[in-house]
Amino acid sequence: MKVFFRTIHLYLSLIAGLIIFISCLTGTILVFEEEIEQTIHKDRYFAAIGDVRLPIDLLVDKALGSTPKAKLASVKAYSDEARTVEISITVPDKKNKKETDKKANTQPSKEIKPEGKTGEKKGGKPEGRKPTLTVYVNPYTGEVIDVVNRRESFFFTVESIHRWLLAGKDSFGQTIIGISTFFFLFILITGLILWWPKTKNILNQRLKIKWSGGWKRLNHDLHIVTGFYLAIFLIVISLTGLVMAFNWMNKGIFTLTGSKMENPEPPSSIYQANIKPLPVSAIYESVAPIKNASYYAVRMPKDSAAVYTVNVLPENVIETASDTYYIDQYSGKIVGSFIYSAKNKGQKIRSIVKPLHTGSIYGLPTKVISFIVCLLSLAFPVTGVIMWLNRIKGEKKKIKKDKSSVIETV
Repeated sequence: MKVFFRTIHLYLSLIAGLIIFISCLTGTILVFEEEIEQTIHKDRYFAAIGDVRLPIDLLVDKALGSTPKAKLASVKAYSDEARTVEISITVPDKKNKKETDKKANTQPSKEIKPEGKTGEKKGGKPEGRKPTLTVYVNPYTGEVIDVVNRRESFFFTVESIHRWLLAGKDSFGQTIIGISTFFFLFILITGLILWWPKTKNILNQRLKIKWSGGWKRLNHDLHIVTGFYLAIFLIVISLTGLVMAFNWMNKGIFTLTGSKMENPEPPSSIYQANIKPLPVSAIYESVAPIKNASYYAVRMPKDSAAVYTVNVLPENVIETASDTYYIDQYSGKIVGSFIYSAKNKGQKIRSIVKPLHTGSIYGLPTKVISFIVCLLSLAFPVTGVIMWLNRIKGEKKKIKKDKSSVIETV
């Protein structure tokens, strides 16, 4: 039976080994993205604490003034007094805008009517707008520290390789990564089956590396022993990766827990003619009574019937355990909420998938574990190939020796 599992283990490894190596390498780099960014670009994320914080609307004006034709998307303010305010904006994409203008000049104009409960325009993102830029503003001086497009950053490139092989979301690259991760899961399971010892003496050998042995023994132990200790962590990383890669795996969480997958529909604002929507500062005042939060992130309404969406992350919880509040854009009243504690089992399990995958679930300690696991995993494709080549070489020698014996006998 072990011959069967060894064959599966070998050929799946040969097929997916290179992709697995790339995934482990990029995953290792991404573990400490936040810490590295905040160390290298400390001035971007932190400011000297002043006496008085400037009004949030003034900071928004500063951010919009930093980039021509910018449109406000969201504002994220931290409770940490030393943190800068992160203001997300979108700006016209010149290339797409030219194409849009050309179409507008050659086609009859059509009135865009609201659709659905919130009057969202058909097609999602507005035409002619490019990915969001983040403007970092000093909350005490109003100085624009930096304007960043994450899609042009080193870490986004690494993430794009890790998730899509640079081919983009919902591409063949994502499919290749997903299938390779599926293969990796079977490689880990068959590896554990092959590792399982028959005797106590063999068990002792497979629980520790024999550093005094020859290079072949050392290579063997690095693959077998290290693989055993890392297997459970890598199985968790693989499963969570599959959930994010395949929609059917994502749906499986809700099917197994008997939970609804859909979030509740956001409420609408009560439209009031001739009244301007409230500024962002008024929305922050609406959620100010909610204390002990790490940050408050306000997303702008999509249209005149939509609401402000405010995500509030309580202190000392996982990064995806935020509470959502919906604020009427004309009255400033909280007209609805989606609290993390009220989520169903499936939604709560789904919310920990990414923190489990990245190792951020319990902060720095689990990130260190994730980093070590990913780093050591880089050796598996290498040590595995070496073991395979040694086995082939040994079989060739055996065949050659058997032929020599037959000739001598004759």
